[in-house]
Formats: sequence, structure tokens, C-alpha cells
Amino acid sequence: MKLENILREVRQKKKMTQEELGDKVGVSRQTIISIETYRYKPTLELAMKLSMKLKCKIEKLFYFSK
Repeated sequence: MKLENILREVRQKKKMTQEELGDKVGVSRQTIISIETYRYKPTLELAMKLSMKLKCKIEKLFYFSK
């Protein structure tokens, strides 16, 4: 199973840049880029912060695919 996400889509709908989102959750723009391109799997704490800031359920934001 592969961990996937809709972080980019949700962030863009909220009209937020990668830098703005990173600042709000305490990480760099590069970290947000890495999560969006599947090069970095966020910790549970970071995933929850992203979920709360984007007002999107964590299980919708991050999910497993086959």
C-alpha cells in the first residue's frame, strides 16, 4: 500500500501558497513540496496540523492506495 494525499488540491482550493501553509504549520516550503510530490511522509503530528489548518479531515487528506 502507498500513502497518498490531496494536499496540493486542498491547498490550492484554499488559495494558499506552499510557503504560507508551511509557515502556518511550522515547516519549510520545501517540506510541503516534498509531501505533495510523495518524497516525504509526514509524521502524524504534522499530518494533523495540516489537516486542522486546511480544515480537511485527516483521512481525506491522507489515504492509502493499492
